[in-house]
Amino acid sequence: MKKIGILGGGQLGRMLLQAAANYPVTTYLMENDPACPAAHLCHHFVAGNIQSFEDVYRFGQGLDALTIEIEAVNEEALEKLEAEGVKIYPKPAALRTIKSKIAQKNFYQANGIPTAPFIITGSLAELQTHTPFLPAVHKIDQGGYDGRGVQVMDTAADLSKGFDAPAVLEKKVMLQQEIALIVAVNDKLESTMYPAVDMVFAPYLNLLDYQISPANLPEKTLWRAEAIARKVVTDLRSPGIFAVELFVDKSGDVFVNETAPRVHNSGHHTIEANYCSQFDMLWRIMLGYPMGNTDAILPAAIVNLLGAENQQGVAHYKGLEDILRIDNCFVHIYGKQQTKPGRKMGHVTVLSRERQELIHQANRIRQTLHVVAVPE
Repeated sequence: MKKIGILGGGQLGRMLLQAAANYPVTTYLMENDPACPAAHLCHHFVAGNIQSFEDVYRFGQGLDALTIEIEAVNEEALEKLEAEGVKIYPKPAALRTIKSKIAQKNFYQANGIPTAPFIITGSLAELQTHTPFLPAVHKIDQGGYDGRGVQVMDTAADLSKGFDAPAVLEKKVMLQQEIALIVAVNDKLESTMYPAVDMVFAPYLNLLDYQISPANLPEKTLWRAEAIARKVVTDLRSPGIFAVELFVDKSGDVFVNETAPRVHNSGHHTIEANYCSQFDMLWRIMLGYPMGNTDAILPAAIVNLLGAENQQGVAHYKGLEDILRIDNCFVHIYGKQQTKPGRKMGHVTVLSRERQELIHQANRIRQTLHVVAVPE
């Protein structure tokens, strides 16, 4: 059996390992916390720092392949392992491009991929000189995720909230909607794509609140989005799973927002709603099997379960029993013992042939199920 390692033990690693149980594979996981959500599901757990060259290099020696569940890993170690014959999903060169917001935007520009106009800033003082470019969004170059490392800047008064570090100042797009496309690429660089999803964000956290698949788009706009997403992954020249997030503006133009080089929140519904989930697909790719069927079985909505405001402590899922009474409702709790405001604690998927029913049930779940702290 092939030996495949995962760097990172959060919810994405957990769901990857749940899918791995169906395949002839020996799984290895490295994370610094032995109580992380994925630790108990792998064959071999290794305590280590995924950002450490030595830890990542030692972990990868002797494995057939490695993948990631978060971008913040040591790519120098991955490059050395790749040179020694370990397959890396995605390739370290693609990871290096994507994990830097600056490199990612330059990549889009160099390859003729539509993206919002941008300016690179190196410091807060430099940012202050770009008032005429507003309204814009300031994104820190490295380490931002789940809404962190992003500041919206509508007026000059907002510039003080920017980052005193290398960052991208990106022109604000007059949004009609935000969509995402999951693209799977095998070792032969053949690709297949999941149906586009509509994404709705929680404004106070800039986190995905809920989403609906398939996206409600005019046919020509969908074709344009699919062509752009396919060009992104083609130009990255790497096998793996990629989530391409796109903006559709009020005139119908499509722009790439950013790309994730891994399984992604916007593809969680595929576990129940599609014939082959994004997690199953990545195992097929890494094990050299034929790629699966990305078609939808039924339309779906996902609601993220986020830690409630002003709640910190041992997690309790208030309203869970009520939610489980909903037909075609699937609850995924990530096994994190402690909740805090905005923390991703799980997600709920609901299926229906009717889009309005999906919207209704997504709102019902949002209003009924709350992640709160157990009273002390």
